[in-house]
Amino acid sequence: MPKYYEFKVCGYFLYYTSHCIIEAMHVHASDKKMTEAGSAKFFVKRNGETVVTEKGILSEYELRVIREFISEHYKEMYLKWIEKSTTGFYEG
Repeated sequence: MPKYYEFKVCGYFLYYTSHCIIEAMHVHASDKKMTEAGSAKFFVKRNGETVVTEKGILSEYELRVIREFISEHYKEMYLKWIEKSTTGFYEG
């Protein structure tokens, strides 16, 4: 599973899976197991805002910190996303 970064943000890896690149750009946040069970899912808009579609086991504080991180780094993250995907930002 491709990670956006090798380090954790608020205790979670930020990644996407090879089977989910058909969807709009998004970010999963999960612990060391990096499975979708218990992970959060953030769809990323063109302006860096996110829509949380799965909260997983993350607290409101962890969700907020990760959303802020994505907002600050979404352009850099998008460059990694388009290496594997032909879909763009979330438009919903």
